[in-house]
Amino acid sequence: MKIGSVLENQKIEKRISITPEIAKKYISLGFDVYLSENYGVHLGISDEEYKNIGVKFSNDEKEIIDASNVIVQLGLLSDDKCSLLKEHQTLIGVLNPYDNKKKLDELSSKKIKLFSLELLPRITRAQSMDILSSQANLAGYKAVIESFANFEKAIPMMMTAAGTVPAAKILVVGAGVAGLQAIATAKRMGGIVFATDVRMASKEQVESLGGKFLTVKDAENLETEGGYAKEASDDFKKKQEELLSETLKKIDIVICTALIPGKKAPVIIKEDMINNMQAGSVIYDLAAIQGGNTAFTNADKIIEKNGVKIMGERNILNKLPVSASSLYAKNMFNFVQNLFDKENKKLNINLDDEIIEKTLIK
Repeated sequence: MKIGSVLENQKIEKRISITPEIAKKYISLGFDVYLSENYGVHLGISDEEYKNIGVKFSNDEKEIIDASNVIVQLGLLSDDKCSLLKEHQTLIGVLNPYDNKKKLDELSSKKIKLFSLELLPRITRAQSMDILSSQANLAGYKAVIESFANFEKAIPMMMTAAGTVPAAKILVVGAGVAGLQAIATAKRMGGIVFATDVRMASKEQVESLGGKFLTVKDAENLETEGGYAKEASDDFKKKQEELLSETLKKIDIVICTALIPGKKAPVIIKEDMINNMQAGSVIYDLAAIQGGNTAFTNADKIIEKNGVKIMGERNILNKLPVSASSLYAKNMFNFVQNLFDKENKKLNINLDDEIIEKTLIK
């Protein structure tokens, strides 16, 4: 069995799917590993480091794709590389089936096995493969660091002979994995942290990290069976708007993380709310790639409205590619290991396994 990976488009994706540590594990499992030349050089990992383990390299991506039984990537391959895939090959990554349905249907019709890791079920056995959680953790942390870097005041309270500097007030909108990490990071750095979420189960988690949970009176619990947020009713949205409008007047930094899988991000922070915020405040929108949680979010740009900076990036993890690659590669290996039949040295597509059944694109 041969497993391969080619370089992503470096302009949009700096993470890699196979690190030297993980390459060694694949080889121990019985795979031959094939990579593009200079695969990890941009992360400070030389080809020699891989070669010393037994990894094979090629400067011809067509050769790598053609030779590999299994191809592991961050996202869907470009059209020209997808055209190289053939029957019985397996492609694993974050394939974004909501936006790439047509392309994935075409590949599937050619009897190419496709597994999209963002479809993993939220079960205990899948936790070691959960790329959404591992990457969101880093994104939540980095969003706080980026927003603090653009905030022109101190974050913790400072008592000096010249007077006291008050602590910054931070609001985290959406208390999923990214939001909880943002709360923890902001709290560690001395901020006063508030959070809100449509899932009532988040209250206990927020408070355990030292944040204050803001809840809409008589709120409904908007949580799917899979643990994700679902779209709120108009009545809930109106009550949430009123609560946020008052809260935002006193907030210095906002971290937005609210996403609904497969849909445009909900616009939670409206124009009039931003107009009432204090000049010098900062909003970091982690939902920027799906349209954003604010009325003015523009991916990869800092927009200033009435002295409030609104920012968000398509891929914030490009600013933490070494850490993000390390976690992603481990998640990927755990997934492949679950697919692999060690005795017969081949993949076993067992549809009775919930992990395999849910992630396979049919």
